[in-house]
Amino acid sequence: MGRNGSLEAPGTRASTMLGTSKDSGYGIVTREDFSDVTFLLEIRHPLMAQAAQPGQFVIVMSHAEGERIPLTIADFDRGKGTITLVIQAVGKTTREMQQLCRIGTSLFALVGPMGVPSHVGGARKVTCVGGGLGVAPVFPQARAFKEAGAYVIGIIGFRTRALVFWEDKFRSCCDELIVCTDDGSMGVKGPVTEGIKRAIAAHPDIGEVVAIGPPLMMKACAEATRPHKINTMVSLNPVMVDGTGMCGGCRVRVGGQIKFACVDGPDFDGHQVDFEDLTTRLRRFATEEKSALDRWSESCRMTTPPEEAGGG
Repeated sequence: MGRNGSLEAPGTRASTMLGTSKDSGYGIVTREDFSDVTFLLEIRHPLMAQAAQPGQFVIVMSHAEGERIPLTIADFDRGKGTITLVIQAVGKTTREMQQLCRIGTSLFALVGPMGVPSHVGGARKVTCVGGGLGVAPVFPQARAFKEAGAYVIGIIGFRTRALVFWEDKFRSCCDELIVCTDDGSMGVKGPVTEGIKRAIAAHPDIGEVVAIGPPLMMKACAEATRPHKINTMVSLNPVMVDGTGMCGGCRVRVGGQIKFACVDGPDFDGHQVDFEDLTTRLRRFATEEKSALDRWSESCRMTTPPEEAGGG
């Protein structure tokens, strides 16, 4: 919970992908660490900031020999000419980025915005739900719904109070905000589905729910809204290679049909998504991913950020 040149709605194929070469690079102008594994990068790219829409993603390479990884756009500022990514350091590439990506450095490649933008409009009362890292990518959607005139209920969930981030950003665009923590150290005790239950009880006229987070969390959100027949959109992040629909790695099953998350999504009807198939696909390369992380960890000599290392 990230994803993501700009592709129009399925079938049109009109693209405005924006990339880079090693001669230009994309400068990192802000870095913020939310925890020991979660960090924010604000990157200067005026053209992409103008083109980006809620729900879209980019594909990033941190250096010339690096892996291409999809990351959801967590925010964009057209005035400043920047996009924001929130990253969780869980594998070899993201841990490498955690070490290397500092203010003043540049990303080697940044392609996007990719994916079909989220549909915003229609529903007059919307609930935007983010769990863990999914809190970041649901923010642009909450803001867009508010700008479109909807009544927005935000629900954000974390394991504990110490991991909470962007509460102020959500309060700035939500008419109501429910914070959930697994341990009850802040707000409602329990998962985000507890927040959904409270929101539905107080607002039986909710027209749409948007949920972004781990697959199990999104599945639980979809099941919480199914009895109430509330349209529920989720954002899927399967294994992805090229981001153009050519590799087929991001196949997902939705309503019994095969879809490609990079060009047909990443947003899909949560009541139609086959979450068991998605979970199986996400685990398919777990052994290889662990081996890559182990090899990198063994060979990596830089155990502290450059500015914190002692001088020689």
